[in-house]
Amino acid sequence: MVIDRAGLADFLRGRRESLQPEDVGLPRGARRRTGGLRREEVAALSHMSVDYYARIERQRGPQPSEQMLAAIAQGLHLSRAERDHLYRLGGHPAPVPGSGTDHVSPGMLRVFDRLGDTPAEIVTELGETLRQNALGAALGGDASLRTGPARSIGYRWFTDPAARRLHPEEDHAFYSRLYASGLRSVLALRGPGSRAADLAERLLAQSEEFRDVWAQHEVGLRPREVKRFLNAEVGLLELGCQVLLSPDDSHSLLVYTAAPGSPSDERLRLLSVIASPPSPVDDRRPRVRP
Repeated sequence: MVIDRAGLADFLRGRRESLQPEDVGLPRGARRRTGGLRREEVAALSHMSVDYYARIERQRGPQPSEQMLAAIAQGLHLSRAERDHLYRLGGHPAPVPGSGTDHVSPGMLRVFDRLGDTPAEIVTELGETLRQNALGAALGGDASLRTGPARSIGYRWFTDPAARRLHPEEDHAFYSRLYASGLRSVLALRGPGSRAADLAERLLAQSEEFRDVWAQHEVGLRPREVKRFLNAEVGLLELGCQVLLSPDDSHSLLVYTAAPGSPSDERLRLLSVIASPPSPVDDRRPRVRP
């Protein structure tokens, strides 16, 4: 496919100018005169340099890679159809429909953008964190540091001792069963050759405990209503987890809350003070480089 530089620049400019700061979780500012988003705001939301993004709108520079287009699509909160159109204008085939996409729907992003005062994250069906606010990072660790199969909490649970330090030891056996059960369900849904199948094969080769719980063939286990977290800064937190599901993308928005007036409520407030304040465009993901 050949890049349509004029069409790509036109489409990006139109989408940028149609969005208001509050549409993407940014403050408007008292002295704002520009209609829509500024180029530097889109660049920051897309985790790339202002110069690189500006060159695309000016029909200059190299052809954007699929990774760069994916980052721009997410930064501009494009729908799936708009994302696919962006790929074609950029000279790439649209992503194949199905599971495993990291593209979060605009509706779910709009909800997530408004959750600044409680831990929240968006995860895939394999437990990979796609979006995470500052409190979510303070609670569960910075997801931007994870790569490869370690992006999945189920994989980390059986291969990285640090994952277990987030929960009391008496809860560990249940989490082992829960993650094995969840992976088995996704594998049955996606089939051989899927990313779920790859994770299962890796864990069977690396973890004796996983082999033991996998052999039990448990399915349908559900998370407990209250999750207990051990935080190095504030201690034990007992939190409820509300889930908003996006069936089309197999993504879940997880929001953690404490019972009002409880010790965990006080500790969560303290954690929010300790946690580094988020920048207006920080979603805890690494910068994408051209």
